[in-house]
Amino acid sequence: KGFEDKYAIAGAYWPPQYVIMDGATLEPIKVVSTRGMTYDTQEYHPEPRVASIVASHYRPEFIVNVKETGHILLIDYSDLKNLKVTDIEAERFLHDGGFDSTGRYFLVAANARNKIAVVDTKKGTLAALINSKGKTPHPGRGANIKHPKFGPVWVTSHLGDETVSLIGTDPVNHKQYAWKVVQTLEGQGGGSLFVKSHPKSGHLYVDSPLNPDAEIASSVAVFNISDLAKEEPEYKVLPIGEWSGITEGVRRVVQGEFNKAGDEIWFSVWNGKAQQSAIVVVDDKTLKLKKVIKDKRLVTPTGKFNVFNTRKDVY
Repeated sequence: KGFEDKYAIAGAYWPPQYVIMDGATLEPIKVVSTRGMTYDTQEYHPEPRVASIVASHYRPEFIVNVKETGHILLIDYSDLKNLKVTDIEAERFLHDGGFDSTGRYFLVAANARNKIAVVDTKKGTLAALINSKGKTPHPGRGANIKHPKFGPVWVTSHLGDETVSLIGTDPVNHKQYAWKVVQTLEGQGGGSLFVKSHPKSGHLYVDSPLNPDAEIASSVAVFNISDLAKEEPEYKVLPIGEWSGITEGVRRVVQGEFNKAGDEIWFSVWNGKAQQSAIVVVDDKTLKLKKVIKDKRLVTPTGKFNVFNTRKDVY
């Protein structure tokens, strides 16, 4: 409180740095290099890239993940002239991540190490380092759902195989499940980039845009959350690429994003630069096609973000 819209931050792959900017004008105020030592072997890395960045809900801190060195930086922006940074040793090759449903714990994939690091943003410490039970986790921001057996869980899919992993995130009321992979689901196949749900939804969506099978890459798997207590939950396949009406290209379907109301989900149909792409809107209750958006300005659409959900970390 008191810092709303005061600062913005951006990280770079090259040069290896993060930049704190004026929130209104985006004028750079402070540029900080991420060059440094790998957390494990203590070797100097000349160009460690900045991966995901989020803002703490508990204190004036940005959480910056440095990919190749495995450091998670908690950057206190309350005094930029006397910058204080908490350096958490996590795991190398950090990438995407998101908050649990309470907004206290940040979970981030160290994808080349098949790990999920958990940061307690209230305490400013590493809470856990978890084997994801799959190959190359790639959660996007992940998905928070209330499991019928295990309580609140956070979900990630994987680039390297069909595994969808559910991790318990409630150390208070479901302590026995916290920071463990409590269940793995079998999705359509590898090549997944994003999972998605919403507090008002009864579904979990899993894409597979980088799967080598064109039919899988152009569709999404949808699990009914109420069925997850079953021994082998089944999913329904939505043929998003087919619904788009586009007949050329692979029609890779990627990154479902809910609207603010949580009653519809938008998918990108991601084609080549010279091919037609689209946005397909699905009714979350019926899992039926609601709208196809086509425009010549939609060129290779991938991520799209509802402003309310992004600001409030609703996923």
